[in-house]
Amino acid sequence: MAVQPEGTPCWADAMFTDLEGAKAFYGGVLGWTFGEASTEFGDYTEAYADGKAAAAVVPPMPGQEDQSQWCLYFASQDAAATAQRIRDNGGEVLMGPMQVGEFGTMCLARDPGGVVFGVWQSGAHEGFAAPMGEPGAYTWAEVFTREPEKTDAFFPALFGYRAKQMQDDAVDFRVFDLGENSVLGRMRMTDDFPPEMPPYINVYFRVPDCDEAVTRATKLGGTLQFGPMDTPFGRFAALTDPQGANFSVIDTSRTEGEFPATTEVS
Repeated sequence: MAVQPEGTPCWADAMFTDLEGAKAFYGGVLGWTFGEASTEFGDYTEAYADGKAAAAVVPPMPGQEDQSQWCLYFASQDAAATAQRIRDNGGEVLMGPMQVGEFGTMCLARDPGGVVFGVWQSGAHEGFAAPMGEPGAYTWAEVFTREPEKTDAFFPALFGYRAKQMQDDAVDFRVFDLGENSVLGRMRMTDDFPPEMPPYINVYFRVPDCDEAVTRATKLGGTLQFGPMDTPFGRFAALTDPQGANFSVIDTSRTEGEFPATTEVS
C-alpha cells in the first residue's frame, strides 16, 4: 500500500470494558472475525472483514471504563509535526506521539470543540486493509459537534482540507475534501441529541443489507437511533452498541435521490 495522503482516515478502534461482548456484537452485526489479543499492547485485538484488517477493539485504560466510543485515526507522515500543528490550531494532544512497536506512531487528540480523534504515522501497520466496498469495511465518517465553527476552522488548518457546505436550510452539514476525494463530513448536533452526549466522530461500516444489520444489532442488544433511511449515498442507519459506542451501518449499493447541492467554502 502506498503512503496515504496526510489527513486520510486510515484506522478506527474502540475501547470496551466487555471485550468479548464487543466481539460477539460486532461479529454478529458486521460479520467480523478477530485475531489474537496482543498482550504486549494492552490486549489490542484486530477485527477482520473477509480476512482483511477492518478495525480493532481494546480494553479501556484505567479511569476510562464505561467510556466506549469509536476513534477515527488520520494518516500522518510525521506524527510529531502533526501533534504540533494540533496545538498551534487550538487543539489538545491527549496522548503521544508514541511509538507502537514496529507498527507505527500514534497520538490521540481533541479538537477545539471537544471531538477526540487519532493520528497514525504508519510503520508495518498501514491502516485499513479491507476495501471500502466490502462488507464490514470502514466506509465513511462524520464529526458530530455542537461547535461547528471550531471544527470548520481546525481540520482544514490541520490537514489542508477544502470544504463544501450543503445547501439545505434544515441541516448544517459540511464535507471536507482531500485532493479530489471527499474524506470526512461534519454535522451540527441539534437539540435532538441528549445534552450529556459529548461530540464525537461517527464511523460508518459497510453492510450488504442495512435492514438486516439493524435487526441483528437490536437482537444483540444494540439500540437503533435513526433510520434505516434511503439517501443518494446508500441506505443507512445510526446505532448504539450495548456498551454505548455510536456507529452507523450503510448499504452503498442501494441509493435513492439526487446528490445534494453544495457550495465551496473559502
